Amino acid sequence: MAVTEKDILDALKTVKDPELNLNLVVLGLVYDVEVEDTHVHTRISLTSPMCPVAEEIVHMAEKAILDVEGVESAKVQLTFDPPWTPERIAPLIRSSLGL
Repeated sequence: MAVTEKDILDALKTVKDPELNLNLVVLGLVYDVEVEDTHVHTRISLTSPMCPVAEEIVHMAEKAILDVEGVESAKVQLTFDPPWTPERIAPLIRSSLGL
């Protein structure tokens, strides 16, 4: 069975921002997912460029992707272009956070 973008997004829902305790997908931190056969390239951001656990989050995201059945390689690229803003969070969740 071919790996899909949805499979990757589902896997990334297991990776949480330690400060907000919400996953990368809900926070709108996943900017791009490219699946080519068994290889996945993903661009993510963080809520702050000064995040002290940035490297750990990238590592957790790569591991989550590699755990998807059918994925042989995963590259997670960290970007701050465009910068993340709370507007990337789904409106309902943003409202529950008081943002």
